Amino acid sequence: RRRNAVWGRLRRNPEFWMGAVLVGFFLVITVWPSLVAGAFGHGDPRACDLADSRGVPDVSSGHPFGFTIQGCDLYASVIYGAANSIIVGITVTVVTLLIAITLGLLAGYYGGWIDTVLSRVSEVVVSVPLLLGAVLVLNSVPTRNVWLVSAVLIAFSWPTAMRVMRTSTISVRSRSFITAARSLGLRDWRIMLTHVAPNTVGPVIVLATLQVGAVIASEATLTYLGIGLQAPALSWGLQLSQAEPYFASAPHLLYAPAAALTLAVAGFILLGEAIRQAGFHSTNSA
Repeated sequence: RRRNAVWGRLRRNPEFWMGAVLVGFFLVITVWPSLVAGAFGHGDPRACDLADSRGVPDVSSGHPFGFTIQGCDLYASVIYGAANSIIVGITVTVVTLLIAITLGLLAGYYGGWIDTVLSRVSEVVVSVPLLLGAVLVLNSVPTRNVWLVSAVLIAFSWPTAMRVMRTSTISVRSRSFITAARSLGLRDWRIMLTHVAPNTVGPVIVLATLQVGAVIASEATLTYLGIGLQAPALSWGLQLSQAEPYFASAPHLLYAPAAALTLAVAGFILLGEAIRQAGFHSTNSA
């Protein structure tokens, strides 16, 4: 009944549908960019001609977003640039979620010194601002790729979700069905997986859906500052960074990747907020 109530609230929420459409679109171009990149007849972001450098948008010639500094089709570059940004966002969120659930379960279920150690470590990590910590680490590495940037963002992103999971676990571990499971002689790992986790992961999953957009924005910010992804990678932050000196003379270099980044972040935030609202109202109703 609760799942039906959540779905009923979601499908009546326009934010859910707007977010789902945007997220679905960006997932499609992440997995199959060629399906969309060639819509205007120029689907290769590596096909460049310096004679077309910073060329203005021209729909009639099949270049609706114009050309990059290197003379590549900007539309195709923006479409292919989605992959790295979305991969970083999803990778960081999924791994952070797994770490948070595991450590939160251990800290909340066992308490004692395990809880003390994990809580103190999370407090140390959370005391370092995400972007500042990422800047300090990435600035000391000469070569940076998607997986390194993801790893650094994961290292500074897990404490918040872990503390939410810990709090939820503490509130559940003393309930009667957990006591009954212990009296039946079930092992701790089985109790945590089959009884504790299903009743505590909801808030963490909602938090994770909201986090994807923030991670995508963080990756774009780091890349724009010159300490994220590096050429020849394709990403929105890198496109904005390379085009910065030409914003005044060729504003289309700013508009296209900035619009794509804004829509992607907005899509994940709208979807996450809709899920949060549906879950919150469902919990209150229960």
